[in-house]
Amino acid sequence: MTSGKSGVSYAAADDGYFEKRGLSRTAGFWGLWGMGVAAVISGDFSGWNYGIAGAGWGGFAIACVIVTAMYLAMIASISEMSAAMPHTGGAYSFARAAMGPWGGFITGLAETIEYVATTGVVVYFSATYADAITDELFGLSMPAWIWWVILYAVFLAVNVSGAELSFKVATVVAVLSLGVIAVFGVMALLSGALDFGSLFDIEPEPGNSTFLPYGWWQVVLALPFAMWLFLGIEELPLTAEEAHTPARDIPKAGMRGMFTLIASGAVVVVLNPAVTGSAAIGESGEPLLDGFRAILPNSDVAAVLSAFALIGLLASLQGIMYAYGRNIYSLSRAGYYPKALSVTGARKTPWAALLVGAVIGFIALLAVQFGGDGAGSIVLNIAVWGAVIAYVLQMVSYVLLRRKFPSADRPYKSPVGVPGAVFAGVIATLIFIGVMTNEDYRPAIVAILVVFVLGLIGFALFGRHRLVLSPEEEYAMTGGLHSTTDDEAAEPARTPTA
Repeated sequence: MTSGKSGVSYAAADDGYFEKRGLSRTAGFWGLWGMGVAAVISGDFSGWNYGIAGAGWGGFAIACVIVTAMYLAMIASISEMSAAMPHTGGAYSFARAAMGPWGGFITGLAETIEYVATTGVVVYFSATYADAITDELFGLSMPAWIWWVILYAVFLAVNVSGAELSFKVATVVAVLSLGVIAVFGVMALLSGALDFGSLFDIEPEPGNSTFLPYGWWQVVLALPFAMWLFLGIEELPLTAEEAHTPARDIPKAGMRGMFTLIASGAVVVVLNPAVTGSAAIGESGEPLLDGFRAILPNSDVAAVLSAFALIGLLASLQGIMYAYGRNIYSLSRAGYYPKALSVTGARKTPWAALLVGAVIGFIALLAVQFGGDGAGSIVLNIAVWGAVIAYVLQMVSYVLLRRKFPSADRPYKSPVGVPGAVFAGVIATLIFIGVMTNEDYRPAIVAILVVFVLGLIGFALFGRHRLVLSPEEEYAMTGGLHSTTDDEAAEPARTPTA
């Protein structure tokens, strides 16, 4: 048993501890690209459009430009840290090395909230799409909770079956989803329903224009919905112990994935409201389905095409479920969460973490839906707020690591460096403030605060005394960030304290 200056204690792992928690390397560049795009692509199918309802099309377009710049800078920063620290912990690993165990725990918990809640949002919207399609084609409609059970069960089975299958499924559904968006874009451009004037059909408030019908502050409040076009791409560092060459392929997949998502997002943000009208699309739970309906009115073909659109939502369900499984796994393996959650079994997948995350997400959907509020928007904002907390902490970690370990081996370096990380952190903080000041988001904020308080109490009372020197912890404890170049070989490595 060893103790650190941060009030934490480490115990030696039992014989066979890590063997019971092993992962297997199965992913190359395309598998990583597919997983990253799959995690995000549902944002092109549902959720983003609520930003138009709040800010108008012009305001939302500005929000999209700001958020796109934030993600480009952030992914570059995360890619640099991931290449230097190729461990499954991802954000927790970065913050652990930069800010110690408490910083690592808080950042990891924020990502847990993000990914578990995001999975719930995708399940919610997938159920909405699926029920609309089956009702339109077959006259079959089921209660939402039944769809939720089906969706969680099917994708739990896929993710538990093995990492190789997970990456293959993610890549296939990502490509199919992009194909659906491409088909929609071509149909919209060739249809008689396309009217760019309808982008500005929201009646402005007095003193405002049709471009910004509700004023500039609403642009800030629309930022969380613009995030939905990219939220999840930052999960790629979680694949580090399952990628063949993580230091090379994770940065490459992250940036290529961003360019893919920028293109697909532009198609839906411009063309979808152009065929339906911004006023109508802003309140839609299934905007792409409504887009197909506008192009092909009174036709079952729209529902058939929307069945393919459902693939986009299912792609993200696959990608984000993978993410929360690895996030919970890494924190559990290190002892921050109960250690039983990191057991992987014969298929080398963290089945316990995946199962527990699904149960929590399902209960959250039930609690919000039957508590009298709309589950979709509230859980979406829980996901976004968890994400921006993790984003801010990761950008702080990047700046600290650059200053504390300037000579560290960095196989990939961000082209925007510290200024880019500061910019991304400032925008994430602005989103944080915007969400916090919006009364409509208060239920989401209260829910996250409750989770953080309970998590911190649990860690203070139990977790901090049961930590294990997992790869992430040992890396931070032994000075793994220190360069060992020839000119420094005679110099002892710096050893960060716990």
